Amino acid sequence: MTNLFPSPAWPTVPVQGETAAYPVHRIFCVGRNYAAHAAEMGVAVDREAPFYFTKSALTTTPTGATVAYPPGTENFHYEMELVIAIGAPVFKADKAAAAQAIYGYACGLDMTRRDLQLKARATQRPWDLGKDVEQSAVFAPICKAADFAAIGPQRIHLEVNGELRQEAKLDDLIWKVEEIVSHLSHYYHLAPGDLIMTGTPAGVGAVVAGDVITGGIDGLAPISLTIGAAE
Repeated sequence: MTNLFPSPAWPTVPVQGETAAYPVHRIFCVGRNYAAHAAEMGVAVDREAPFYFTKSALTTTPTGATVAYPPGTENFHYEMELVIAIGAPVFKADKAAAAQAIYGYACGLDMTRRDLQLKARATQRPWDLGKDVEQSAVFAPICKAADFAAIGPQRIHLEVNGELRQEAKLDDLIWKVEEIVSHLSHYYHLAPGDLIMTGTPAGVGAVVAGDVITGGIDGLAPISLTIGAAE
C-alpha cells in the first residue's frame, strides 16, 4: 500500500567509528534526576522511582545545527544531558540485563519552552508544549559503551557564548543508567532505536537569538547549538 503523502525516513545519529548511523525511533526523558536541578525548579526529588516524558523522534537535531527560536515562548531553556542508546531488545529486565542492553552514550540537549512547561505543571496538565518542541532534541555522535569508561567521575558541563552555566559529575545522577533502563523496561518493550535522556544538572537558563550553546561530557563527543531568529 502506498502512502497518501511523502513520509520521511527515521532520523539518525552518527556513531563514532561506524559508517552506519543509529536510527532514532523513540526518545524518552528522565525528569529531575539531579538533586540540585530539582531544587532550583522548586520541587522535591522523587526517590521512589524515576519519572519520564517523551519527545517525538522527529525532534532529533544534529550537533552543530542552527535552529529557529521556537514560537509560543519567551523563556527557551537549555538542558545538558547524558544520553543512553539502547542496542538490544530489553523487557522487564533486572539491572544487570539492562546494562547489557546499552549500545552507547552521547551528549544531548533537551531544549525546553520553560514558561509553557511551568504553566502546564501548575495546572497539572501534560508538558508536551514545553518539551516536545520541534528541533529540541539535539544529539552529538554516539560512543559505543565498550569504548566509554565506567560512569561516575566524568564531568558534564554546558556553556552559553563561552560562559560556564552547568557543571556536575555523572556520579550526581540520582537514578543510574542501569536503574533507568531496568525501570523503563517494565513499562515498554525497549529496543534498538530508543534513546533515553537521563536528566540535567543545575544551572538551566534561557537563551536568545544569536546565542551559541556548547557542552560536553568527559570521554564523549562534544555538542553545540546556535539559536537563530524566530520565524
